[in-house]
Amino acid sequence: MNPPSVHRRALITWLAIYPGITLLSVLLGPVLAPLPVYLRTLVLTAILVPAAVYGLVPALLKANAALTGRRSADRYAAQPAAGLAASATGRPSPSP
Repeated sequence: MNPPSVHRRALITWLAIYPGITLLSVLLGPVLAPLPVYLRTLVLTAILVPAAVYGLVPALLKANAALTGRRSADRYAAQPAAGLAASATGRPSPSP
């Protein structure tokens, strides 16, 4: 299966970052309020970037693959068996 397009990856990343930063701002806002804005941003990104890279984005990419995989599986189900053998090995299948 092909990886998602750059536009879909950007949307997936945004879907991980926006709710994450909103939630962290609400939860940690009162604690971080006395700090200057650059330190608040440092703390929020120090928490959110690893969470997004190692947890949120991979989970969203997996969900995306599951959703789009069903659609592409329907498309490939109509291919003849010889076409599948050729595409799986990268070589044309032998003629009968």
